[in-house]
Amino acid sequence: MCSLVEVTVYQLRIRMSARLGLAVISVANMACAAQPRDANDAAGTTGSSLPATATVLPTLAHDTAFSSDSFGISARRGRAILLATPDSLPRNAGSSLRCVSCHLDQGTRPNAVPLTGVYARFPKYFTRSASIVSMEDRVNNCFTRSLAGRALAVDSRDMRDIVNYLAHISDGVPIGAHVPGEGLAKMPRLVGDATTGATIYAARCSRCHAADGSGIPPATPLWGPRSFSIGASMAREERAASFIRHNMPFDSAGVLSDRQAYDVAAFVVSHPRPDAPGKEHDWPAGDAPYDVPYATRNHVAYRPPPHIVVPARTK
Repeated sequence: MCSLVEVTVYQLRIRMSARLGLAVISVANMACAAQPRDANDAAGTTGSSLPATATVLPTLAHDTAFSSDSFGISARRGRAILLATPDSLPRNAGSSLRCVSCHLDQGTRPNAVPLTGVYARFPKYFTRSASIVSMEDRVNNCFTRSLAGRALAVDSRDMRDIVNYLAHISDGVPIGAHVPGEGLAKMPRLVGDATTGATIYAARCSRCHAADGSGIPPATPLWGPRSFSIGASMAREERAASFIRHNMPFDSAGVLSDRQAYDVAAFVVSHPRPDAPGKEHDWPAGDAPYDVPYATRNHVAYRPPPHIVVPARTK
């Protein structure tokens, strides 16, 4: 017998596959000034150029209105969970991060791990586990790694509401289709300098994330016991650099060069953070990305930070 979650997911995927059209990026209000070369960036800027300022950043188009039926009510609650994750699910969110700490603009900002369209691409093969994972599995992966917490029951109301929100903002994206700005943009392969990154962090980042990385709410902790775990993608230097390059500082995204983003990333990920039990079993096929900061099969830890084991938020 199928669970309510499975029935809901199946019905929604049938609904989505019958509709055509892709989400598109709206860039009408995006600042288009060319980014100047930073005189303090000895290595120069490599990779894509971003605007020097972007007071209005693009979002992936989606229907912001929720229907009044049970699906709309569920999706609206799912969004509320993403906006206030530790408060909504204190037993499951081990860190002080919210889902929207990484999935910016309620999960709709390109190059900020957008959630728009993600529902249309699951189930899918996941290289980290070398297995096919469901949408629910992927949600739980975020809870146990990025939020350093506990998995949700797959048949729970909370899981159903989150998945329904993902379906809501993916409406109109054909099954298996991709959207512009999906995930995090690939960066050129550089090696960050944590010492230089500390200087940039003090000047650009500490006003929101605090000098000790503990975060000034609503800005999140970047290291320490309330931050993301060593097993999160953001603990990888290249992934963190991409997020920083395209989205930080929050009020002036794009002012940092690729080199500067790598330097800040190197500084941030060099600090202690929660452990991720079982991480040594990741990438069992031996194909871990080069910058994974812990050892896996055929992979030597890349610039591993000291890490700490943090007990669950509540017992």
